[in-house]
Amino acid sequence: MKVIGIDYGEVRIGVSCSDDLGMFAHPLETIHVKKIDPIKRIIEIAEEKKIQAVVIGMPRNLDGSYGSAAKKVESFLKKIKTVLPEVQVFEQDERFTTTVAQKKLQDTGHTVKSSRQIIDEVAAVEILQSFLDQNGEYST
Repeated sequence: MKVIGIDYGEVRIGVSCSDDLGMFAHPLETIHVKKIDPIKRIIEIAEEKKIQAVVIGMPRNLDGSYGSAAKKVESFLKKIKTVLPEVQVFEQDERFTTTVAQKKLQDTGHTVKSSRQIIDEVAAVEILQSFLDQNGEYST
């Protein structure tokens, strides 16, 4: 199953995509919300990549509760479900994904300045890979 992962943000949205086997997540692109309609771009990606599922990172507080950021993601998630009714949409806990992404980028020698350009994509990779690892049926 081909799946995309989304790290939602009000300024930038990171997008990742699984390989054809649904086993590994790879960075795809960063959507700059003020330049491109994110819903329209996600529809285009879904069609181009023949996506069967979308995984959206759901922000949670450290105690697991949902805060105001989760409400914004929930609204975005509902829009995705409306415009892509044939595609399954899942939520994935995204706690610490940006921190993990930043650490991985630093470990590979990226500076903070260069990391800003790809951090959202790497966070989307973390979201999608966590989902794929936890849901083995999507890797067959």
